Amino acid sequence: MPLQVELVAADRSVWSGEATLVRARTVDGEIGIMAGHEPLLAVLADGEVSVSGPGGGTTVHVDGGFFSVDSDRVTIVAETVTEGAGRPAEAL
Repeated sequence: MPLQVELVAADRSVWSGEATLVRARTVDGEIGIMAGHEPLLAVLADGEVSVSGPGGGTTVHVDGGFFSVDSDRVTIVAETVTEGAGRPAEAL
């Protein structure tokens, strides 16, 4: 069963969909999430968030925020989200 992922910035929805792996940097270190992961709430550090899945995914840079995992649902809420070399990520 894939993960259901929602990535949002303070002002918009950035990406949502199914994923097999989500990677992010938290204030406690790097984390990788796959289906079946235990519930988790973490504070994001500034850095890269990568979402990989069967239908594609996204890689963005976030400036802080929160990362929540519960029942194969991953919610990432960041103050700002940029894609690539500083371009704002496109809303889906």
